[in-house]
Amino acid sequence: MTAPSDARPRGTRLPRLARRRQLLAAAQEVFVAHGYHAAAMDEIAERAGVSKPVLYQHFPGKLELYLALLEQHSEALVEKQREALESTTDNRQRVTASFQAYFDFVAGEGEAFRLVFESDLRNLPAVREKTEETQQRCAELIGEVIRQDTSISDREAQLLSVALVGMAETSARHWLSTQGAIPKEAAELLVARLAWRGISGWDLTRS
Repeated sequence: MTAPSDARPRGTRLPRLARRRQLLAAAQEVFVAHGYHAAAMDEIAERAGVSKPVLYQHFPGKLELYLALLEQHSEALVEKQREALESTTDNRQRVTASFQAYFDFVAGEGEAFRLVFESDLRNLPAVREKTEETQQRCAELIGEVIRQDTSISDREAQLLSVALVGMAETSARHWLSTQGAIPKEAAELLVARLAWRGISGWDLTRS
């Protein structure tokens, strides 16, 4: 079998952590290109420039590879949301930054968002649990700000935060599907403006 032109050259020994990152990067390319079910461990190993035994030393199977990628990108999304909320104490700017975090994630290189939002494994318990946990963690970060800075109850803040996360995810994915028919910054501000008009209707302890 002839190695594909974009396969990594074999023979280079790497520290374990660097090798793991290399294998995950190769797996992401294959999963995004073909979907989980059509992806083959042979192709992932070839793309990474390693033998299959080396690949299996790090990941017992294709599912473990996928779950490791899902964990990596889920953590990245949560961290983006945390950084957005901590980037300012101005709540209107926080709303905009929060939506920007989602748009940045779906527009990122490597189409990592597909592994989190559009997986063909969403019904698998381990995958569903991780995606739901990611959404919940993002909602909790937003909900905490709402609780601190408005007069509404904890239950109401929780509901609003879940709605905002859903709004951010859906609008960002839709924007991407239109191939940027609206410039990214304009799309972020448009949706953030809609969200702010709703949230600012409550009494704020800080504007």
